[in-house]
Amino acid sequence: MELFNYFRSSASWRVRIALALKGLDYDYTAIHLVKKEQLAEDFAAMQASRLVPLLRDGDELLGQSMAIIEYLDETHPEPPLLPADALGRARVRALAQDIACEIHPLNNLRVLRYLVHDMGLSDDQKNRWIRHWIEEGLAVVERKLEAGPAGRFCHGDAPGLADCVLVPQIFNAQRFEARLDHVPRVLRVHEACMTLPAFDQTQPSKCPDAE
Repeated sequence: MELFNYFRSSASWRVRIALALKGLDYDYTAIHLVKKEQLAEDFAAMQASRLVPLLRDGDELLGQSMAIIEYLDETHPEPPLLPADALGRARVRALAQDIACEIHPLNNLRVLRYLVHDMGLSDDQKNRWIRHWIEEGLAVVERKLEAGPAGRFCHGDAPGLADCVLVPQIFNAQRFEARLDHVPRVLRVHEACMTLPAFDQTQPSKCPDAE
C-alpha cells in the first residue's frame, strides 16, 4: 500500500494511526499542501478532490479518511476498530463524525485560506474562528464520552475509529491554543492514546516530511 499524505493533515494522521494499529506496512508519499502539491496534474489525475489522504492498495485508489479506515477494518479485521454490536458501532461512528464532520471541516486549510484571502479576516480573527469551533465541538464530544461506557478510550478499553479521529484534533487544538480545561475526559482519552506507539510514532513531528 501507498499513502499520499501531509504530515500536518489531521485526516492523514487518522489513517496513519489506523494503519499502525493494524500493523500494516505502507509507502509514505508526502504531498505538501502549503506548497499546493495537491494541485499538480499527476496527483489530481488520481484524486478528483485534490485532497489528502489518498490510499493506493494495489490497483485501487481510496480517498476520504473515514472511508479508508473502514476499508482497512473490513479488509484487515484484526484488531477491530469498530465494536462488534450495531449500537456500539453507531456510537463510535457518531463520535468520529462529531469531529470529522462538525469540527475539522471548519478549520481545514482550504477554509482558512478562504477566510483570510477572500473574506479579508486578520490572523487574529482567523485564530478566533479556529478556537471557537474546536472548543464548541470538543464540548459535545466530552458530553458524549461522559454518557458512554467506561474505559480508557472513546469506547471501552481498546482504541478504535473514534480515537483515530480524536487525537489529531487535540493536536490541532493545542497548536492553536484552544481552551481544553472544559474537556477533562477528552484529555484523559488523548493521554491514554499517546502512550501507544500507533499514536505516538505517527504524530506529525515524527513524519518523514515534518518541518
